[in-house]
Amino acid sequence: MPNRKFLITGANGFIGLRLVQYIKNMDFDIRILSRKSSDSFESIQCDFLKNIIPDNSMNSIDTVIHLAGFAHDSRADSETSMIYKKINFDATMQLANLAVKSGVKTFVFVSSVKAGGKINNKRCIGEIDQGDPEGEYGKSKRNAELGLLELGKDSKMNVVIVRSSLVYGRGMKGNLNLMLTGIKNGWFPPLPQVLNQRSMVHVDDLVRALFFLSSDKRARGEIFIVTDGIPYSSREIYVAMCKILGKKVPRWTIPLWVFTVMSKLSKSFDYKIDKLLGDEWYSSKKIESLGFKAKKSIINLDDNETFF
Repeated sequence: MPNRKFLITGANGFIGLRLVQYIKNMDFDIRILSRKSSDSFESIQCDFLKNIIPDNSMNSIDTVIHLAGFAHDSRADSETSMIYKKINFDATMQLANLAVKSGVKTFVFVSSVKAGGKINNKRCIGEIDQGDPEGEYGKSKRNAELGLLELGKDSKMNVVIVRSSLVYGRGMKGNLNLMLTGIKNGWFPPLPQVLNQRSMVHVDDLVRALFFLSSDKRARGEIFIVTDGIPYSSREIYVAMCKILGKKVPRWTIPLWVFTVMSKLSKSFDYKIDKLLGDEWYSSKKIESLGFKAKKSIINLDDNETFF
């Protein structure tokens, strides 16, 4: 493979830290575009919310992997809507247009399954299934997807969209980390045997997928969902976490009817219980058809690297 130089945004985040290390191990050159400078890599400082992306960001760059974004803010006010738009859409399009102008060959945009919306909770969702994006986050990611795909058609740059399912691994945040912490500290309740189906992917497999798609010309102008290929029930995730923490799985569970009653008390409870026990099942057959296969799953790894 010829030498390439990568520009990576979001390099200081959960996924970004793994990605830069992976590409470094492949002996490719890396430049980071970030709010913080780096002592380990060539870097350009830029805050997408405050600054215009410097014109020299793309000098000598062959491939851009755009991870940076704004997420995990459940407030629905005008200020957060503006931030979603400015960071997830405006900055993405500014970055991509600069990439075209600078002759970048490949632009990989890390989107989210939220951009595809919910189609039917009881079936597996693929790339051709497109509903209304979920929330301001999903809308901003979907708008960026559409803008990038159009830009790719009008230019010579290879545009690739990656929709990641729920990512886990060392350094994870959000609800998964909250669940793991709760089990570790003994306050998270034993979940019932619910036959829901949820898709996940280990951060190392997502990183491999990003590099894989950045190197395959067949990916041009396409959207790819990335999972480990195994749908898990919430109970299976709970049990896997117990085993990895070295804790005995309780013989008792909270009855499902308790969660059902709680979900009827308020929209907030209903939303949280759906995030815990609902379906979020996605297909990764498209990327697998190109030859990519995830290596890790929560049920075949017992070492602490799975979550820690």
